[in-house]
Amino acid sequence: MPSDSTATGTRPPGLRERKKQRRYEAISETAIALFLERGFEKVSVAEIAEAADISKPTLFRYFASKEDVVLHRFADHEDEAARVVTTRGEATALDALHHHFLAGLDRHDPVTGLCDSPAVLAFHRLLYGTPSLVARLYGYQDRSERALAGALATAHGGTPLKARLAAAQIVAVQRTLAEENWRRIAAGEPAAGVHPEAVTSANEAFGQLRSGLGCYA
Repeated sequence: MPSDSTATGTRPPGLRERKKQRRYEAISETAIALFLERGFEKVSVAEIAEAADISKPTLFRYFASKEDVVLHRFADHEDEAARVVTTRGEATALDALHHHFLAGLDRHDPVTGLCDSPAVLAFHRLLYGTPSLVARLYGYQDRSERALAGALATAHGGTPLKARLAAAQIVAVQRTLAEENWRRIAAGEPAAGVHPEAVTSANEAFGQLRSGLGCYA
């Protein structure tokens, strides 16, 4: 399967970029392990730096805040919907996003909320149980909407406002579906058992979007 860089025609990252990305991931995973063990508020930036074997100034060159260290796991997903629209081929934007979400359900992608891996469940409890992380998620959602709006406007035209309104509705539907899946998984239901109803809900939700989003559908 081609990488995103190949699919979109961009050059694959060089050695320096790959090393930097690995450092981002190593720091983030080290910090998350500490947060899961002791709680987000009880771990200091100095302790993260020490555990990652770097200095505090070095840590802040990679991440502006403790919250960003956690939300780094979402970095690849921030413009995911926009990339789906950009590389959709002959499909409409909404069809491409619908099929992409269903594929995520099939592989139990954590982004869809339909994942009962203990590690993912623990991360979700950390994320949604920490007010400052929940607040920071709104920024992530705003950037995701803006990226998707740009892709929709390029793909199907329309005014910038119309594209932004459509993007906001699509992102809200995906978030709501994921939150409902996560709620059921967190209550103890197995992902495999939730999957059929999650697919039905996704089909109904995207059906509602099709009836109201006009040219984007």
